[in-house]
Amino acid sequence: MPFLSRISLAPLSGANYGHQIPSLNRGLQLELKSNVTFFVGENGSGKSTLLEGIAEQCGFNLRGGNRNHNMNTGWRFEGYESELAKYLQLSWTPRRITEGFFMRAESFFNFASYIDEMAMNDSRLLRAYGGRLLHKQSHGESFLSLFNNQFESGIYILDEPEAALSPARIMAFMSIIYELERSGRAQFLIATHSPMLICYPGAIVYCLEDDGVRETSYDDTEHFSLTRAFLNNPGLYLHHLTDR
Repeated sequence: MPFLSRISLAPLSGANYGHQIPSLNRGLQLELKSNVTFFVGENGSGKSTLLEGIAEQCGFNLRGGNRNHNMNTGWRFEGYESELAKYLQLSWTPRRITEGFFMRAESFFNFASYIDEMAMNDSRLLRAYGGRLLHKQSHGESFLSLFNNQFESGIYILDEPEAALSPARIMAFMSIIYELERSGRAQFLIATHSPMLICYPGAIVYCLEDDGVRETSYDDTEHFSLTRAFLNNPGLYLHHLTDR
């Protein structure tokens, strides 16, 4: 059973929320019925905004990290916070979870720099991330090093983790998710554009659209259907795109 079981949001208005996002304006009542939940939608649909709000409610650093990165290191960026967080209500079963991690693909470079700097003075921290500096690895390798060495139990909120992963490494990441979530010790909330990742068995997929947020299946998403259609006949699509 998921630790975080419901995400609630009252309808928003310009008076209480500065950034109008159509998918969220009408409010939310999302049931999390699986340990793996994906959020899909076009760029700007509100996926990252929603995950940031949840992450801040959990006490995670919005530049990437866990609660310890907030409290013990002073690495929190002043003024970088979620406007949505104060309007969200999270329901937990059986109790609130404080362990976990928030990762933004776009700010992973800065997080890796922070970890490497700290590890230069603490060999134990280096071992905790696989024994190699994150910047001494490729982008994809460092992602998987983080996942393999730091993900154990708790709630993991990930914003486009596939950004640095090849198709083979996306499958390796799915294997990591499986090993953790089947134990009942970990829950994943993932915003993604990956048509491969959303095929994860048993996952719930929520699509953010202009008229709200709806539950869907992976094969009913544009991400999946458009990718499949393109791969089945790339010449047809490229002819229309390039006139060749």
